[in-house]
Amino acid sequence: MREYRKHASTRAVPVIVLSSKEDPATKGEAFAAGANDYLVKLPDRIELIARIRYHTRAYLDHVQRDSAHRALRESQRQLISANLELERLTRIDGLTGLGNRRYFDEYLAAEWKRAFRAQSPLSLLMIDADNFKRYNDTYGHMAGDDVLKQIARVIQSGSGRSTDLAARYGGEEFVIVLVDTILEQSSAIAERLVQSVRELNIPHGPDRVTISVGVATAVPTENETPNDFVNAADLALFRAKSEGRNRVALHMSRS
Repeated sequence: MREYRKHASTRAVPVIVLSSKEDPATKGEAFAAGANDYLVKLPDRIELIARIRYHTRAYLDHVQRDSAHRALRESQRQLISANLELERLTRIDGLTGLGNRRYFDEYLAAEWKRAFRAQSPLSLLMIDADNFKRYNDTYGHMAGDDVLKQIARVIQSGSGRSTDLAARYGGEEFVIVLVDTILEQSSAIAERLVQSVRELNIPHGPDRVTISVGVATAVPTENETPNDFVNAADLALFRAKSEGRNRVALHMSRS
């Protein structure tokens, strides 16, 4: 009996002990070792078959319940995994693998509130691929999509902390949210991004593909909103493009 209960393959198999001993100590030892039933001497045929059937049904019910529980746990695991993947996909831009516009809006709103409570600086980089429509018209949309993917990889590398978010804002525009980051730090990151995209050396007519970046830094106040913050970064981006593109322009809402 003890050997049976040591092994996984026989641990749950029902066992009826047939014994010539009526001694309670012996009977108790048998049950302690794992017996399901204990019969003194050989009972009549009807009783023995009835007991075998009873324990067999109980064992099969146990096996079926165990199998059903395993199947239910596996189904729950797959459902959780599917829900997590679905949630991830709702936040990801399909082309670039960065966060999408919806996720950016949610993330910025949450970080704006956090920065307001902590009175800590928040920086935003608004990034645009220069003359991208002309690139698409010249090389085709498939080539344009490939360029966006390459730019996205550079942008992702510029938001290396787990608290930062890089996202596709729309079309050829991207954004990076940098938490607890002052203007000098965010502008340095922006300069590295501009340089890294130049170093991709992607032909664009007589020149190569470049980006312009607008940088805004703010410590949120009651009178400002995340939209004001985005507009500030967008104005800085507009100035970078109007001053010749392939550069960084700064805007600071409040220090």
